[in-house]
Parts: sequence; C-alpha cells; structure tokens
Amino acid sequence: MSDARPNVLLLLTDQERHDLVDPDGLPVETDAIDGLADAGVRFSHAFTPISICSSARASLLSGLYPHNHGVLNNVHEPDAVRANLAETTPTFGPALRDAGYRNAYVGKWHVGRTETPEDFGFDYVGGSDDHHDAHLASGLAGYQRDHGVDPEEIEPRDPVYAEFDDSRDLLGGTLPIPPAATRSAFNAELTITRLEHLATVDEPFFHRLDFQGPHHPYLVPEPYASMYDPDDLAPWPSDAETFDGKPQVQANYREYRGVEALSREEWDRLRALYMGFMHHIDDQIARVLAALDDLGVAENTLVVHASDHGDFTGGHRQWNKGPMMYDDTYRIPLVVSGPGVEGEGRVCDDLVSLLDLMPTFLEAADAPVPDDIDAQSLWPALRDADKAAGREAVFGEYHGDEMGLYSQRMVRTERYKYVFNAPDIDELYDLDADPGELQNLVDHPDYRDVRTRLRERLADWMRETGDPIAQFTTRHLTG
Repeated sequence: MSDARPNVLLLLTDQERHDLVDPDGLPVETDAIDGLADAGVRFSHAFTPISICSSARASLLSGLYPHNHGVLNNVHEPDAVRANLAETTPTFGPALRDAGYRNAYVGKWHVGRTETPEDFGFDYVGGSDDHHDAHLASGLAGYQRDHGVDPEEIEPRDPVYAEFDDSRDLLGGTLPIPPAATRSAFNAELTITRLEHLATVDEPFFHRLDFQGPHHPYLVPEPYASMYDPDDLAPWPSDAETFDGKPQVQANYREYRGVEALSREEWDRLRALYMGFMHHIDDQIARVLAALDDLGVAENTLVVHASDHGDFTGGHRQWNKGPMMYDDTYRIPLVVSGPGVEGEGRVCDDLVSLLDLMPTFLEAADAPVPDDIDAQSLWPALRDADKAAGREAVFGEYHGDEMGLYSQRMVRTERYKYVFNAPDIDELYDLDADPGELQNLVDHPDYRDVRTRLRERLADWMRETGDPIAQFTTRHLTG
C-alpha cells in the first residue's frame, strides 16, 4: 500500500513584501501564487519573527525564536554572533527524514557559514547564492553558458546605485540576458528535475525551493524589467515619513545605506524593478506547479509559499532592512494549498508566524512535534475555517545586522504595534488609524492604557520564552 501522507513543496522567496501578493496591495501580476490562494488559504496577517535572513531561516527550520536558537544576525558577516546553527538544535529536516520523507533542497541556504542543508536532513541539489553560501556548489555559470550567456560578461543596463564617500553599491538594473538564463529559472529547472525523480519513489517527499529574489540588487531581465512603468506607480503612504518622534537610528540608516541622495525617479525605477522581479519569480513558480500536475503528484502535494521577511523598497524612505520594525519588513506573504486544507480562496486573518511552519510540516507528516519549541501548528486554522490559530499577538525581535548589536522587541496585535528600542524612544502605532505607521503614539495620553497593556504583554512574552535581556527590559516595560 502506498503512503497516503502528503508530499510538501515549500516555495520560499527572499525579502518579499507581503503586499506583492496581497489582492489589495501592489499591482503585481502573480498568477501562480494567486492560483494557490484561490485553491487554498491565504494568511493575511503572517509575520516573520526577525527581519534578518539567517535568523529568520533558522527560526523556520527550528520553530524557535532567534534568542532561543542563537543565530542573531547574518552568518556570512565577520561580526556574526553565531556562525552556524547548532547541530543539536531540533529542526524539521531530520524529523521528516526519520518519518520516511525524501527531502530535497534547491537554492539559497544562508543558515550556516560552513554547515549546509546536508547537515540538516536535506539532499542538497544546487542553486546556491555564491555571496552567502560560497561553500555550496551552484552550477549556475555552466547553466548560463548552455543558454548562450557568458556569466563573466553580464553588465546591468541603466543601473541605480547607492552612493558612499569612496564607493557605491548596486541596487538594481536591467539584466541583459534571457529570462531562461537567470538564477531564478535555474533554480526552477533544478527543482523540476528533482521532482521528476521524487515522483517515481514510493515515499512521500519534502522539497524546498529557495529563490534568491526579489532581494536586491533587483537585476531583472526583459520583458520583466519594463513590465511596470515607474511613472504609473502611486506613492506609498509611508513615503510621507518625516522621522518626527521616531528613534534617531531610522534617519541615520538612510546615510548608512547610501540612499539619502536617491531621487523620486530612482526610487520609482527600483520599485518597478522589484515588482518585475517578483513577476519573473511567479512565472518560475508556475513552471514548478505545472510540473507537479504533469507528474501526477499535484493532488497529494501540500504547497506553501512564504518569504523569510519583507523589504523596504523606499517605504519610510528606507532601503533593505534594519533596526525598524515596520510591517514593510516584518509582515510576510503566506499561502497554503493542498490536501487537508479546508476551503478554496479562504482568507485567514489569524496572527501567525513564519516559525509556525516547522510544526505544521511535522504534523502533515505524522511526525512527533517537539514540546519545547516556540511555534504552534497552523493545522487547526487550515483544517477548520471556524478555528483560530490561537494567537492574540505575534512577537518580533532584532539584534543588529552588519554593524554591531541593537536590541529591539515587538508585540503586534491586529490593531496595535508596540516596539521596545533599548537605546532610544519606544514606538506605538494604531494600525487602524495609521496603517502607514507614521505617527508614534508612545507618549500620547489617549493611548496610555494601550501602551501599558502592550508593554505588559511584551514583558510576559520575554519572560516566558527565556529572552536573555528580559531581566533588564521588563523593569522598563512594567515599571
């Protein structure tokens, strides 16, 4: 008798804003992801526990908050607090493998400086990012040569740069190669080839495809680079950011990122490229989903689309990410479709976290879920439209990226957000009245009770989850 447990396909993007695939968000064509949402459930209030690649990816693997798994910032930088996720940390890859799943991994890793997906229960197929994962073989150069492209000769057209005193960083531009020769297409091709093999075995499979986009630099081939006219883009509410009443680091980060001098035209071009990049990735997702159909395994495959975190792309006049806990970077897309998921085109407004995928995958595989994780399975909400995921709030944290440590903690309910900033003023936002998070209400007398309630909830979470700075922070939050 064949194994009736579902296959699982995780389609993870890198730095994708939630509103790229939100029907009420940016006007990007994402037909493949929209099709998944039409056949399953879209979580409208999904969040990452941290807006840093390595840390968020370690949380996805482990179901733990960063302060519990220890990967606090990006592992490839020399100031990494921890260069590798401890092999003793329980993660879902070995658990799925022990439960009889055939695991495969394509694309970006970025969880360990020297460890690879092989160390965490996956057969690594290829497609890594040489910048973040130089220890993993990619094969992209040979693939591009097979498509008539010399990888050594690729120079972006009409580039946009961040400017510094003695250097500049590439932010985006038109990639002068065919779409079929991009890294995104390469990773999709590797996935399709692997799925062709996995479809022939009796055991269920888990396949993870990690795209490197739409993370900057936004290097986008035609026709995608010109699909969205910068002149047609409407301003975003957060473009009106003044930094009044905000922590000083927010204004400082514009200089640190080298984007203070960018013109409105340059910002709009970057936004158009970002949107085109996502459109291109969606077309690669469509290829993978078509392969599932052609191979006859789509009906028994749970498909999940999510991202590690979001991207500012000019929101709040910022670039990339950093010590700012706005929804631009902490709110993420999350779509789940497949066997066991009730409803078609259902929107679930429950507050959920990226780390909740870990127990969700294990439960789908009938594998034991560790008792001491911070996550909770999404299956109650997936199986029954009348059941909530069980959270009244989600929490986030930040510890710094490439320039030292900077402690932040966040509690986010459906209506309010409170941010604790260790070295500066805290933040409070009423998201119903101010969805752009422009007005910091932390000292507003009308919000005194809200502030007190959220501070206590944040302090309780820090104590309950063993946050190492709780002993110092909670005196501030509850004093």
